[in-house]
Amino acid sequence: MPFFDSNGRLQGMQRDLYEGGIRVPMIARWPGHIQAGAVSQHISGFQDMLPTLSQLAGAEAPAGDGLSMVPTLLGKGDQLQHDHLSWEFLEQGGRRAVLQGHWKGVRQNTDNTPDGPIELYDISKDIEEAYNIADQHLEVVAKLAAIMREAHSAP
Repeated sequence: MPFFDSNGRLQGMQRDLYEGGIRVPMIARWPGHIQAGAVSQHISGFQDMLPTLSQLAGAEAPAGDGLSMVPTLLGKGDQLQHDHLSWEFLEQGGRRAVLQGHWKGVRQNTDNTPDGPIELYDISKDIEEAYNIADQHLEVVAKLAAIMREAHSAP
């Protein structure tokens, strides 16, 4: 195993759209508020930090697509869930990805082919994203493609 192989068995590295580049554990410590040793499977994105910190500070967060993670952190109340998470990187020819439930779609070279092929992975069974199963789930690919188009932001 190479030195500093922080992604372990996961495909990709930082600034990739595969799990090795975007899957990051969150560790939170707040004695007396967050239960020591608590583990959650809540899936979030960086956009959730501002609403979370705003709520903890008693301030109103500006409008955006983030969700407060306070219920998960404090183990109180119902945690809102994202319908999906999406990523877009403009470098290296452009790349987009969407995670919805256990389905993960990745599209490469979006500068030249914005509606190009989508790789599809079932990360509940294939966390390493080794098996592109797009040809077996065309309806899922179409749904993720629509989310990518909607979430796309031009530079």
